[in-house]
Amino acid sequence: MRVERWAAVIGLAAAVVLSFRALSLNFQALFSAEAARQMLDYARGFFPPDLSAPLLQQAARGALETLAISAVGTLLAAAGGLALALPASGRFGWAPRLAFRAVLNFLRSVPELVWAALMVLAAGLGPFAGTLALALHTSGVLGRLFAETLENAPPEPARALRDSGAPAVIAFLYGTLPGALPQFIAYGLYRWEINIRMATVLGFVGAGGLGQMLYVSLSLFQQNQALTLIGTMLLLVLGADALSAWLRRRLAPAGT
Repeated sequence: MRVERWAAVIGLAAAVVLSFRALSLNFQALFSAEAARQMLDYARGFFPPDLSAPLLQQAARGALETLAISAVGTLLAAAGGLALALPASGRFGWAPRLAFRAVLNFLRSVPELVWAALMVLAAGLGPFAGTLALALHTSGVLGRLFAETLENAPPEPARALRDSGAPAVIAFLYGTLPGALPQFIAYGLYRWEINIRMATVLGFVGAGGLGQMLYVSLSLFQQNQALTLIGTMLLLVLGADALSAWLRRRLAPAGT
């Protein structure tokens, strides 16, 4: 066992060294005086932020749009993920389990930006494309997490209901789902936090929200407006984190 641990450590160290060599990381250029001067000159262009009323109104609308994209995308993903998780958890046999796990792996292996680019081509520019992109990728993530939760759920409550004559659907709804639901909610809220941040990134490919406004501002070298939008993003993320934490406390089972 000790030899295996040392072999793993040596292998990991070798992988790190080879990674640094393959990436050709030039830290000397990064921390040079010229690089510092260029970054400082660029950062100065962001100040002071543009706090004009029209821009603040646009930023507020963009924040609400970003929030809506993330919320609707996560809700659609939770519904789709649960539908895919049922066969992926092995409740209908090994063949559907393998097939639906392959679907989940495909959905979550395609990055959100790729889904967004495809959805922009299919649905056009705007928040609808961003919502669909988040829903598709997050369905794969939540479906995999939901399937593992169902697999690890204790079978005794559902088995007791089945033995008493209850149908399989009733045994699932009253025997399995109540124990798994808190974990479902926790996973859903966590992915919603991630999707708020991701929704801003999707705007760079035309999927709406604050990200699209920020892309336009940076493309036109309007750094003052960009700083205002970045500040709005920060406030949105902080507010979403606080709301998610509050919801988890409120929805957590008693005694946990």
